[in-house]
Amino acid sequence: MGDDAVAAAVLKSARSSMGMDTSEPDMANIQVFCTRMISLAEYRKQLYSYLEEKMSTVAPNLSTLIGETVAARLIQKAGSLVSLAKAPASTVQILGAEKALFRALKTKGNTPKYGLIYHSSFIGRASAKNKGRISRYLANKCSIASRIDSFIEEPTSAYGEQLRDQVEERLKFYDTGDAPRKNIDVMSAVAASLKGGDASAAKTPSSDGAKKEKSAKKEKKRKSDAGEPKSEKKSKKSKKE
Repeated sequence: MGDDAVAAAVLKSARSSMGMDTSEPDMANIQVFCTRMISLAEYRKQLYSYLEEKMSTVAPNLSTLIGETVAARLIQKAGSLVSLAKAPASTVQILGAEKALFRALKTKGNTPKYGLIYHSSFIGRASAKNKGRISRYLANKCSIASRIDSFIEEPTSAYGEQLRDQVEERLKFYDTGDAPRKNIDVMSAVAASLKGGDASAAKTPSSDGAKKEKSAKKEKKRKSDAGEPKSEKKSKKSKKE
């Protein structure tokens, strides 16, 4: 009843087996190799936890936006977090692809669309025709996040979370056409929430208030003109002539 299954298992083993028993020296080397692999995997986990801890202190918003590994590579390539904050978004976009950039400039070819930020999950999720667009948008957000991390007094990851949501909204915009939120509205809301106030208090003055102020100035000028005698108006007009 089970002869077919046993025969299939023996055939599979025969194809991958060396056809002999493993000697004691070979088994000892295999065990040493496996032990070293396990120790390297554990060491890698320790390094990643150390990187997460450091990046949450040094650049929490940037690491929240694109991940600890890519954020650390960007800082290392720029030289420091301050240098990365001073760099424009166009530089952040191709950071790590300098050789390809100079080769393209020399041969008058197409310049690279992304450098180290290519390892971000956002670039991989974008379609082929939108990879350049999303890389430019992501570089813009990385530049904002690095500047916030560099000059903010109290470190927080609230800005990075909202910037990451904005990139998600941009990806959806390419698929569905739904317009994402504006940057000023998002930043104002985060600043207001950190201060414990209402998000509406942090918005810019509305156009209605500006119109009211302008109409008030016009009314004041009209009243002042109406209160002047006609002789003074004529004298002013003759002086201008």
